[in-house]
Amino acid sequence: MTKQVQQLDRVIIRFAGDSGDGMQLTGDRFTQETASFGNDLSTWPNFPAEIRAPAGTLPGVSSFQLHFADHDILTPGDAPNVLVAMNPAALKANLADLPRGADLIINTDEFTKRNLAKVGYEVSPLDDDSLDAYHVHAVRLTSLTVGALADFDISKKDAERAKNMFALGLLSWLYHRPTEATVGFLEQKFAKKPDIMKANIAAFQAGWNYGETTEDFSVSYEIKPADQPAGLYRNITGNTALSYGLIAAGVQSGLPLFLGSYPITPASDILHELSKHKRFGVRTFQAEDEIAAVGAALGASFGGSLGITTTSGPGIALKGETIGLGVATELPLLVINVQRAGPSTGLPTKTEQADLLQALFGRNGEAPVPVVAPQSPSDCFDAAIEAARIAIKYRTPVMLLSDGYLANGSEPWRLPDVESLPGISPSFAEAVEGEEFQPFKRDPETRARPWAVPGTPDLEHRIGGLEKADGTGNISYDADNHDLMVRLRQAKIDGIASDIPPLVVDDPPGPDGSTAKVLVLGWGSTYGAITAAVRRVRRDGGQVAQTHLRHLNPFPANIAEVLRSYDKVIVPEINLGQLALLLRGRFLVDVISYNRVRGLPFKSEELAGVIQDVIDSE
Repeated sequence: MTKQVQQLDRVIIRFAGDSGDGMQLTGDRFTQETASFGNDLSTWPNFPAEIRAPAGTLPGVSSFQLHFADHDILTPGDAPNVLVAMNPAALKANLADLPRGADLIINTDEFTKRNLAKVGYEVSPLDDDSLDAYHVHAVRLTSLTVGALADFDISKKDAERAKNMFALGLLSWLYHRPTEATVGFLEQKFAKKPDIMKANIAAFQAGWNYGETTEDFSVSYEIKPADQPAGLYRNITGNTALSYGLIAAGVQSGLPLFLGSYPITPASDILHELSKHKRFGVRTFQAEDEIAAVGAALGASFGGSLGITTTSGPGIALKGETIGLGVATELPLLVINVQRAGPSTGLPTKTEQADLLQALFGRNGEAPVPVVAPQSPSDCFDAAIEAARIAIKYRTPVMLLSDGYLANGSEPWRLPDVESLPGISPSFAEAVEGEEFQPFKRDPETRARPWAVPGTPDLEHRIGGLEKADGTGNISYDADNHDLMVRLRQAKIDGIASDIPPLVVDDPPGPDGSTAKVLVLGWGSTYGAITAAVRRVRRDGGQVAQTHLRHLNPFPANIAEVLRSYDKVIVPEINLGQLALLLRGRFLVDVISYNRVRGLPFKSEELAGVIQDVIDSE
């Protein structure tokens, strides 16, 4: 039959089901096809901490949200236009997020009395008026899939497992997504199980055909490719981008890369990715615990490699003593913290920004380290290179603060010109004839001490956590020397402020040429939601400025000037106000702290309301 095709400028789709229903795979495949089509996109995977959470329960719901458009977008979207619910738990867990008029595609086969009772439904929502506000498409996804695979020599259980591919085929038809790459993916994924491969491909094609022939879907939708600068693009997650940035830093510096890591959610993918790239001089070591991992990484730096360790907040707590050793020995070390909701084990698969104060002060003694934070999944690439540059140039551990939202989320990434990447020079120490080597004689510009690789003739020196004498590096218990060394280490970190870009404020003039009185200042992964919120406010006639911090220690040199240029400064954070505390204490500016710690990213509509309220109060 001939069906109407409607043009849209954007859409937000959420796939939801049990953690065993393949929602992450389904969402990822839909994303890859959308990326290859040329839409701008942003994704938000959301899943339980358990590998196989209790089936049919609310805690066991896994979801994948994708926002794609024909224009520049910054977030996975506040509320889905389409929800694919594979069972009652998926419906109940996500229904509150749907706006009126949203499309609901429901797998009715799973709405049994037993499954309804598991989530507290006394009456099926399909049989009362609770879904009247939505466009409901009741589809027997499971039985349609089993029926489509009746001629395949596979078990009923295996046939039922392919229902996610049926759903993917249906949504691919509904939004005119390409299909060739998904077929190729299935051929590769199940190459050793040809019957399963053919069945999944058949289920995918059956879903497409169902959309084409059923009367339940009379309209399909087109979202044109986004107008983006010319170049070669790929879809990339934050953890993958960060891994590539580390490899690029190794190549640009000419240093071997050594990763000492202990697996922990949501940082483990960096270990997995880097282990694939030995041809770039990458060595990966999965240690028996967090302490061994960071110790091995610091040892690698002492030996002349770029030492890296990856973890999340609980791991940082264990690594603290060795990071302090890196501060004392003044060796380059990259410490990557992919933050998650805490404290303790907390919510391992949920996002948070609550490790900022830990990054700055979570060590004994005066142990300052630079702190860098990426703002988007693709920005993790550049942030990794910047963190490596600082660590190598200033001979110091550097903390990079990503988070679960950035790590697992994805967006299009324009591959950079390799020639444009910044050069990084490790400048190892060399013996000077007639001069005694001074391991703590500092560079007059950077205050960095020499990096002396073990085994280099005439560069013998002491190493360890005991305080060293200025210049000679001999063990020293002298009070004045300790005071001097503490101040020198702090001055070295403070001096980095002259080597980072000034804070740039986006503050377009109003119709009368005036500038804003309200500034929104963020850091890390809040960038997308803040920027989308600022755009909303400006579209509605509000005047607001925006800036975002990449360097959190030291701050950019002009930050005090920026803060004092506005009557009100709003600081949204996914914590209880850690950056706000620092800004108030250091610059005596009474910033307005806006905080949420729900394990979820901010919604741009929510932030826009906060910004507008502050503007109105002016």
